[in-house]
Amino acid sequence: MKFIKYGAPIILSASLLLTGCIDLDVEPTDKFTDATYWTSEDKANSVVAMGYRQMFDSKYIFNDEILSDNVYNGYGTTDEKSISTGIADASTGRFAKQWEDYYGGIKTCHTFLANIDRITDIDEEVKQNRIAEIRFIRAYLYFQLTTWYGDVPHFTEDISLEQGKTVPRKPQSEIQAWVHQELEDIAEILSTREEYADKDRGRVTAGAAIALNARAYLYENNYAKVAEYTDKLVNSTKYGSYSLFPDYEKLFWVANEYNEEIILDYQFVPELRLWSNLVDFAPMSADARLCSAAPTQGLVDSYLMLNGEKWTTSDPDYANRDTRMGATIAYDGSKWIDRSGNEYTIVTHPDGTVPDGKKSDKFTGAGTAQTATGYYYRKFCDPSPTAYKGGGWDSNLNLPLIRFADVLLMYAEAKNELGQMDNTVWNQTIKLLRQRAKFNDVPKAMNMPSTDKGTLRDVIRNERRCELALEGLRIFDLRRWRTAEVVLREPFRGAKFDKSSGSYQYIQYAGGNFSKDRDYLWAIPRKEIILNKNLTQNPGY
Repeated sequence: MKFIKYGAPIILSASLLLTGCIDLDVEPTDKFTDATYWTSEDKANSVVAMGYRQMFDSKYIFNDEILSDNVYNGYGTTDEKSISTGIADASTGRFAKQWEDYYGGIKTCHTFLANIDRITDIDEEVKQNRIAEIRFIRAYLYFQLTTWYGDVPHFTEDISLEQGKTVPRKPQSEIQAWVHQELEDIAEILSTREEYADKDRGRVTAGAAIALNARAYLYENNYAKVAEYTDKLVNSTKYGSYSLFPDYEKLFWVANEYNEEIILDYQFVPELRLWSNLVDFAPMSADARLCSAAPTQGLVDSYLMLNGEKWTTSDPDYANRDTRMGATIAYDGSKWIDRSGNEYTIVTHPDGTVPDGKKSDKFTGAGTAQTATGYYYRKFCDPSPTAYKGGGWDSNLNLPLIRFADVLLMYAEAKNELGQMDNTVWNQTIKLLRQRAKFNDVPKAMNMPSTDKGTLRDVIRNERRCELALEGLRIFDLRRWRTAEVVLREPFRGAKFDKSSGSYQYIQYAGGNFSKDRDYLWAIPRKEIILNKNLTQNPGY
């Protein structure tokens, strides 16, 4: 069973104070600071497990896609839609909630670090690993905070009530330097994935520290450091041995968790710890509740033909395409396997015939329960009933945070930006991804297409979009490339299902309103500024 379950009952008794009241002016709960609590390794593990829980949330994978051009939010009003359309302000809930979530996790980390030495009956190697895990979680949280908000309060031990009302923002560059050094240090302490026993599978590893450091440098566009750190995983096994899982679609199934491609994932446990976001993204015919947001035509168009050519309107809509498209997106005519093992056809075209006994998946316009674009999510929709509690969408599937495929893409991008892309690097990276995606073994599909940096940049960026689609990473790429101000203002498109003009045309919706002078940083939550007069606001808010 996944290690994160251990100690869960102990954690829950303190969860209100640790996750419900987590402004910077809240002192830690007595449950975790009382000397009587810190008496055993199991209790320490309970706090570590709490830290893992607070490191991330499944909703961010789905909601962050709504912030990008991969997905269109066609049903209801969400904070993400407000952000995308440029009407968000310092009172927007997403800005406040993410701030609270991350500082709540940091508080848990500081509580652990302040009290772990009280436990004397613990193996020293285990203790040092747990400390390193907590330091990783804290570094991850600060990395996320400074990525979204820029300058933020930064402290490395728990602070008092009064300090919480006065601590100022620290420059982003200083926090980034601290994150890099933390990850550098703990990579030398943590165990590799091979060194952990089965009962500890899923814990943070040395490889995860290296990979996160590479991602942090990537978001700073420090390509020399990206190349340096990805090289440690691509061309060395010192920090763990990783490779691509052979089947892209099954990579995201419960039966294949902890495979050789997963560097870091967010864990769930059958019956005890579940996530249910797909109930609002999967096809209606698969008993989803509704389609709140759906993949765009722009994402579909980005998938190449299997011969390596770009798709054009003269090609079949979906045939002979990169197989990652069908493993990621449910489209009109695609096949779906239900949890009884029965296969049926997804019908999204307005003139299509709904399969017998199934709810309709057909496009009926924006604002309805069905898809607003003609597409639904397929990625993460494991067909096995063992992935769910009962017959609904409460899933125990682990969600990937860093995959080796991402490391390969980071390595390729860095090498190209440094002017070091060659056939060796191409074959180690893009070619491997295309081989797994079952591209035809022809030069156009498999060979490096050019030595021109700009041409290769477009190829690598598109490959990244296709490989990592719907995993919550696209918005970070658009922000670091500084293309968000253009891409996110373009109209959203759906399938060729709009007949309002008399003949079928591509569905089209208004684009967003991304301001280059404001939206590359989020607002510091208004209520935090009210609590702490030393906090300043980001430009434009």
